[in-house]
Amino acid sequence: MTDPSALTAEAVAAIGKAQTSAELERLEVEYLGRKSGRVSKLLEGIDKLSPEERAALGKAVNESKRAIEEALSGRRSQLEENRLADLAETEAIDVTFPGPPLDRGHVHVLTQVRRQIETVLESLGYQVELGPEVETEWYNFEALNITAGHPAREMWDSFYFSPELLLRAHTSPVQIHAMQRIKEPPIYIITPGRCYRRDAPEATRLPYFSQVEGLAVDKGLTFGDLKGTLLYMIQSLYGRERKVRVRPSFFPFTEPSFEFDVSCGICGGMGCKSCRHKGWLEVGGCGMVHPQVLRNGGIDPAQWNGYAWGFGIERMAMLKHDVDDIRLFYESDLRFLEQF
Repeated sequence: MTDPSALTAEAVAAIGKAQTSAELERLEVEYLGRKSGRVSKLLEGIDKLSPEERAALGKAVNESKRAIEEALSGRRSQLEENRLADLAETEAIDVTFPGPPLDRGHVHVLTQVRRQIETVLESLGYQVELGPEVETEWYNFEALNITAGHPAREMWDSFYFSPELLLRAHTSPVQIHAMQRIKEPPIYIITPGRCYRRDAPEATRLPYFSQVEGLAVDKGLTFGDLKGTLLYMIQSLYGRERKVRVRPSFFPFTEPSFEFDVSCGICGGMGCKSCRHKGWLEVGGCGMVHPQVLRNGGIDPAQWNGYAWGFGIERMAMLKHDVDDIRLFYESDLRFLEQF
């Protein structure tokens, strides 16, 4: 039978030489394992001993366990102290050392494009007009000739707070507010701002987006004035080689109504992958202001007429920088944003 004191001395010596916690774990299992531990095996055959010998052996085994456990605990504490001392030596922080320079932020690409649009149109005499993002149904729909039950309302599936209050689906309500406030034309305004529609997020649309619309109310305005304004704006933003074309369309608040396209800047209108081989990129809608919309704004259509147009700022940014997914503007990925 192995002497408990000799086994204890052997175990303590081995523990003192251990250099890692993994070695200590192995030694603990070797000596103190419940079934196969060397200390537990000291009790084999204890039932054959006399009561006095049995008591003496049990006492010796218990003392051996306590001595080994204390040695393990002490060595673990020592190894942890050594680890922390090494960290203090190798990873010490000098609080007096100058920190890394902080990168300066910059204006978001959508804000850049919005400001460029505003600057171009302000040079033509337009003024920026802002309005509330929470609107009444009257301003968002009915004042714009989109009456209750009108099929065009399906184009603007909106977020409602109540039957009469909603998040605006476009910035056109600002035009009504402006006409009611200014009252006496001429009126030349642009209405940039955030809009909301219940669209599923995808590469070309989001449930929230930025839009800018323009409104001109004066005497003797023609569709030629509208197209000239659009052409000046597009060429100022994208270059004098770009062209604008219009296609018949329908909007309840304009009559006649048109969609306007811009020639592709990549292929020069010849057709490529970016423009789906059409040579043209769709931008937005436009038209002559419907007489009823002028009346709702407090303007007499017998004396004044006007034109309006609108498009998404994200759409203009995508065209300007050849971005193929609108979601990139809102994902806050610095790898994307730092390009602008």
